[in-house]
Amino acid sequence: MTHKIFIDGGIGTTGLEIVERLSGRPELSFITLDEDKRKDAAARREALNAADIVILCLPDDAAREAVALIDNDRTRVIDASTAHRVADGWTYGFAELEPGHREKLANARFVSNPGCWPTGFLALVRPLVLGGLLPADWPVTVSGASGYSGGGKAMIAEFESEGGAPSAFRPYGLSLTHKHIPEMLRYSGLSHPPIFAPAVANAYRGMIVEVPLQLRAMAGAPKVADIHAALANAYAGSPIVSVAPLEESAVLGQVAIEHVGATDRLALFVFGNDDAGQVRLVAALDNLGKGAAGAAVQNLNILAGLPETAGLRL
Repeated sequence: MTHKIFIDGGIGTTGLEIVERLSGRPELSFITLDEDKRKDAAARREALNAADIVILCLPDDAAREAVALIDNDRTRVIDASTAHRVADGWTYGFAELEPGHREKLANARFVSNPGCWPTGFLALVRPLVLGGLLPADWPVTVSGASGYSGGGKAMIAEFESEGGAPSAFRPYGLSLTHKHIPEMLRYSGLSHPPIFAPAVANAYRGMIVEVPLQLRAMAGAPKVADIHAALANAYAGSPIVSVAPLEESAVLGQVAIEHVGATDRLALFVFGNDDAGQVRLVAALDNLGKGAAGAAVQNLNILAGLPETAGLRL
């Protein structure tokens, strides 16, 4: 069976990465629009309704408009924007979120692709909340740094202008109202929003997401090994998500923003000190890979009943 795919917004940063991952796959055929038709509502409506699966790589308002143009009960949608990440009727597109979630995705019609920051955050936090190690009302902080491609065309132009990069490292989201917070809260199982302290680094792609925890203050004072075991068990056998052994993390002692390179992998680390009762949980991913295009392709594979890692860069 050949699945007809339409990528609306396929000439943007994420769209181009998705096209690269899907090219050369005989089980897929593609609906494309000429350049002069890409913003034509009638042409887009026809393409959207002709497709088996649509991937939206659009600004939020344009993504909502695209969904409204679909007038059949058959076309399935993967939205890479923020528009539907906490919307009713949409299934969150992080297959590894919890046991049974992959099956929900396989049967979903509308799928919202996760944000890059929430992907790293949820991978670290959700198993701990599910396992009762991290109390739902715990005051959680998440920080880190992302490559500037995560800011889209405007930020790419800013960092790659003739005048040179504006900074090596720049915190943002200082209003504490970042658009990623609602999905972090909803899908983590936490009772309160985490403090989200993101930064952009002078690197095109890649990211580090960190969640520090004071284990000694938690009920039962879990050990570093308890935290590691919960994460290792959650992702055992995953071809995409890995959890470094504690011994390897101790020897490594650091994680670079480019750790996974331009791949669709997600690497998790537990750096801890039982004497201090503290742990630093770290996720390394490519903001354009598992944080965007790789996740979209993984979700498409799941929806189409194809091998989940087909086309992924692992």
